[in-house]
Amino acid sequence: MSAQKYNIIFKGYWREVKKGGIPSESGIYCVYTCTHDKKGGTVTLKKLVYIGESKNVHKRIEDHEKLAKWRTHLKQDEILCYNFGSVSSTSRDRCEAAMIFKHKPPENTEYVNSFPFDQTSLSLSGKTTLLTTKFTVKKK
Repeated sequence: MSAQKYNIIFKGYWREVKKGGIPSESGIYCVYTCTHDKKGGTVTLKKLVYIGESKNVHKRIEDHEKLAKWRTHLKQDEILCYNFGSVSSTSRDRCEAAMIFKHKPPENTEYVNSFPFDQTSLSLSGKTTLLTTKFTVKKK
């Protein structure tokens, strides 16, 4: 393996009750706590809880085994929200590992303290609130 650069465009945000709209595509997803302003139709992200990857993000999030753990991070009047970035099947593990290593979400365990890939640079755009948009991580 060698140094690699990736550009990921994040789409979203989908509230828990609207998660059916998440694309059935290969990619990376982030789980957040947020508040929803019903009048304004907006969400305000509060905390990044988890980062994951799947060949079908819609199906993966639908009945995720960690949903109950994610909900333990909710405070009064908060809900879960998701965003999604399309990533090819061959790059998902590496991009997920880089994002977890950089952001250290509380419900992730793998890759929080180690990064097994060669130098990886990510450039994130789109819906990136609470995410570092440009960073490089190295094998550790």
